[in-house]
Amino acid sequence: MKIFNTMKKRKEEFVPIEAGKLKMYACGPTVYNYFHIGNARAFLFFDVVRRYFEFLGYDVTYVQNITDIEDKLIKQSQEEKLPVSKIAEKYIKAFLKDTKALGIKPADHLPRATEYINEMIKLIQKLEKKGFAYQVDGDVYFSVSDFKEYGKLSGKKIDELKTGARVDENKNKKHPADFTLWKKAKPQEPNWESPWGKGRPGWHTECVVMSRTLLGETFDIHGGGNDLIFPHHENEIAQAQASTGKALAKYWMHNGYLNIEGEKMSKSLNNFFTTRDILKKYDQETIRFFFLSKHYRSPIDFNEDILIESRKAVNGFYQLFKEVDYPHISSKHEYDEQQKDLKKKFIAAMDDDFNTAKAISYLFEILKLYRKLKDVNLIYLLIELGQSLGFFQNIEDRLQKNLNDISEELVKLLIDYRKQFKREKRWEWADRIRADLKEIGIQLRDTSEGTDWELQE
Repeated sequence: MKIFNTMKKRKEEFVPIEAGKLKMYACGPTVYNYFHIGNARAFLFFDVVRRYFEFLGYDVTYVQNITDIEDKLIKQSQEEKLPVSKIAEKYIKAFLKDTKALGIKPADHLPRATEYINEMIKLIQKLEKKGFAYQVDGDVYFSVSDFKEYGKLSGKKIDELKTGARVDENKNKKHPADFTLWKKAKPQEPNWESPWGKGRPGWHTECVVMSRTLLGETFDIHGGGNDLIFPHHENEIAQAQASTGKALAKYWMHNGYLNIEGEKMSKSLNNFFTTRDILKKYDQETIRFFFLSKHYRSPIDFNEDILIESRKAVNGFYQLFKEVDYPHISSKHEYDEQQKDLKKKFIAAMDDDFNTAKAISYLFEILKLYRKLKDVNLIYLLIELGQSLGFFQNIEDRLQKNLNDISEELVKLLIDYRKQFKREKRWEWADRIRADLKEIGIQLRDTSEGTDWELQE
């Protein structure tokens, strides 16, 4: 297997730190609002990475953090007039609900930043003792000038880092790129006691502590979106290596942006759609297909036409499952040489830096081959490989849901016909529709706002 390592700027052979085991950390949400569909790309992709390693037989430990104390949460709490803890709980529940709706498996560990404050204080003290941190009036900063390898992930040079979009202007800093390890508490803000006075940890410190506490000083993969390379991941690396002399992660993986008309989707640009809004129009597998049909490192444009095509593609697989009367097909199967070869090609595509687009093409090849040969083993192969990407998780439920959706649409169609008959004063036909629906257990209720219906007990 080869993975593009952002640190080395090239594909590298994946060799786990411990044979047969994968320890992976991917940055999770800052829970101050509903996450947008751009965030969903990262969450979905690292779900696929986790699933695929499990498919290969690895013992996977997957950690995804929850940032439940940060400037954005404090701002949101002021806007909603709720305590920061209430804001965090509200959007943690939303995150868990929306990721489940996307078909994403919960991480093995979902640590919250506020659970690790003491460990964060200890890390900052260690950095201070080693000469990498300094305190000014209750704030503690990391001195990038004293960490000679700063910029090795992003390729940025310290001398070129000026105050700008990602470097805060602060006259207390020795260098514009120095970043906050501990923030002095402002009035009415959540805070914790520390050697530097009341305050809270910086965002970059939170991730270092949570990842190392749960996965060890150096783990296999650290992932996130391209927007996290600098300053977030750069600053994580600086703290981890300055404190222990060891690399935080062996491989760094970053997915590309989701764009809207060529611009990165983000809350700051106000061009985003929340995941829950998109899920009202498209099911989880359609959204997954949309993202996985392009390589994870490439940018992708949000395009409803492609989403519609993705839905058609997914529905094509379920039409096949319906035709073969899943799950009543034989449970005994053994792949022949042609089927084994297709599986090898699928694995080769995924082993080449998670080329999901190419891997999906083999799912279509299997579908096409089944149409020709009618060999039920191809159905098993399709499901096995598809599930390694997160598809076909609940086939029976999906088939039943499709049936229920069709039934609901038919009832609505009959109600529309009845409405038309009433407008035309064709009362006999309108009454007949009501009576026939009642015969099959569907009760209509006419109100001033229209006609409702319910299933009778």
